[in-house]
Amino acid sequence: MAATRVFAALLSALALAAATALLPAAPALAAAPALAVPAVPNAAAAGPGQPDFGPNVYVFSPSTPQSQIQATVDAIASQQVSNQFGTQRYALLFEPGTYGSAADPLSFQVGYYTSVAGLGASPGDVVINGAIDVFNQCSPATSTANCTALDNFWRSLSNLTINVTASPSLNGCQNSAEFWAVSQASPMRRVDINGNLTLDDYCSSPGFSSGGFIADSEFTGGTVINGTQQQFLVRNSDLDGWTNGVWNQVFSGDVGAPAQAFGVTGGAGPYTTLATSPVTEEEPFLYTGAAGDYRVFVPAVQHNSAGASWASGPAPGTSIPVGRFFIASPADPAWVINAALARGRDLILTPGVYDLDQPIEVTRPGTVVLGLGFPTLIPQHGAAAMQVASVAGVKLSGMIFDAGPVNSPVLLQVGAPLRPRTGNPADPTLVQDVFFRIGGATAGSATASLVVNSSDAILDDIWAWRADHGSGVGWTENVGDTGLVINGNDVTAYGLFVEHYEKYEVIWNGQSGTDIFLQNEMPYDPPSQAAWMAGPATDGYPAVLVTPRVTRFQGYGMGSYCFFDLGVPVFATNAFEAPDTAGVQFHDLLTVFLNATASGGIDHVINGVGGSATAANPDAPADVVSYP
Repeated sequence: MAATRVFAALLSALALAAATALLPAAPALAAAPALAVPAVPNAAAAGPGQPDFGPNVYVFSPSTPQSQIQATVDAIASQQVSNQFGTQRYALLFEPGTYGSAADPLSFQVGYYTSVAGLGASPGDVVINGAIDVFNQCSPATSTANCTALDNFWRSLSNLTINVTASPSLNGCQNSAEFWAVSQASPMRRVDINGNLTLDDYCSSPGFSSGGFIADSEFTGGTVINGTQQQFLVRNSDLDGWTNGVWNQVFSGDVGAPAQAFGVTGGAGPYTTLATSPVTEEEPFLYTGAAGDYRVFVPAVQHNSAGASWASGPAPGTSIPVGRFFIASPADPAWVINAALARGRDLILTPGVYDLDQPIEVTRPGTVVLGLGFPTLIPQHGAAAMQVASVAGVKLSGMIFDAGPVNSPVLLQVGAPLRPRTGNPADPTLVQDVFFRIGGATAGSATASLVVNSSDAILDDIWAWRADHGSGVGWTENVGDTGLVINGNDVTAYGLFVEHYEKYEVIWNGQSGTDIFLQNEMPYDPPSQAAWMAGPATDGYPAVLVTPRVTRFQGYGMGSYCFFDLGVPVFATNAFEAPDTAGVQFHDLLTVFLNATASGGIDHVINGVGGSATAANPDAPADVVSYP
């Protein structure tokens, strides 16, 4: 994903019209005076019963003066809003209660590497009257000509209710909705939003945005405005409305979702809609119990489910006291973390950058590893950053894996290779809101980012990114072959975002796999066609290779885009390759050529079927509704 991506002006006009058509006119508000933003204060000492999560986890209570909360969140946002490759990480946690009011709303922005979460047992336990926003970034800052959300990564919102309330600190347009103008790695989970939610910032044109993930949420009293979001996945949520689509909008197990409408000329869409999600388990979360004690709730597995897990009362699951967790900081060496895991402890990783001289080893079935504030794990000597043994029921969530200075064969390995592919469908292993980066923040390389050898695993919001901008970026610098390799059987994936790897981006070897939503961009920077060949007669590499051994696979709502920006005519023969057999099925595939001024393209969608995506049809999807 690059801020330089060029989109058709028509898409912007259509999206802006769709975004504003259903909104009431907002009252004109006078611009608020600029705040004198203080330096980010040190976190207060932990209160009674509150674990020591370190200096970058802020815990607010309803008794905290709102002026203090506002000053703190504004100071963090001011520091993080444009700090794309910085090292600071933050978690902003709200204890049960109500914050803000109609007369004095609490409204603030969420910047890079910032997670915002309620500490209630249900989303209704923490109520924000106001807004928690992500707006476009403008370059230069004085102009709206280049305002986009294309690089709004690495932030999250979860486990609270927002009553969208106009704030005098925002302009009239920004008061028309809760703004969550994001691209990859910015999940929204377990929220209840009363009012309009917009997924792009239509207050500044063109407002382009490129991909997101929502799960286990409810939206009432308004509509969800897709706007310019070119692809999006919504899973197991309740929707009051959805305005439009651009290229690839996927709904899985959503109450009130738009009807299936992919490959349909005219009207709404393109929508891929599944009535239920085949197997899900929502992300574990930190909360406070009735006595104020801290606990982690691990939701139970669900089959063929629809709607939010908490819509009809408390969701089933297991509550774990925080005392069972080792609370790690970036100062802890890997051997200390591993010793705690070996003693049977679960693990909380607090915000920061962890330079690892050996892998973190997860060996006990059912271990929970929970990241707060996007902890970032970097292997320093060419090993993996984390290895999970061939055990069932491990839960990994909320962390970033960065490639290190010495090439790693893999950054995260789930299940040992050359072992029986063990798994437990009643207690699946989870990898949720886990993101990978090769280059960008720091020079690094890795052959593969994520390898899943375990069976009965669920992948739920994965962004694997070989960086196209930032530090250490180049065809021979941030070297990465493959983003994701699936070797286990019965693996289910929701929300795969895999971009810019130099060979096969996703390799699927396991039987009976399911992928619901894929967003892919092929590498921008192959220096020549000869440097990017899967075989003597095969130009380029497909985004997804389902290997010949596979006899059962289902894929839904999968898109691959190309933008070769070196002025070299580079082509990929296919975006998808798979065995031509009845048990391997794809639904709603597309390719898109992103820039009419570039060259090259994608010849076919899948296995020689489907139209081409080249400069002859820029920004126009080539669709395959069903294959075979």
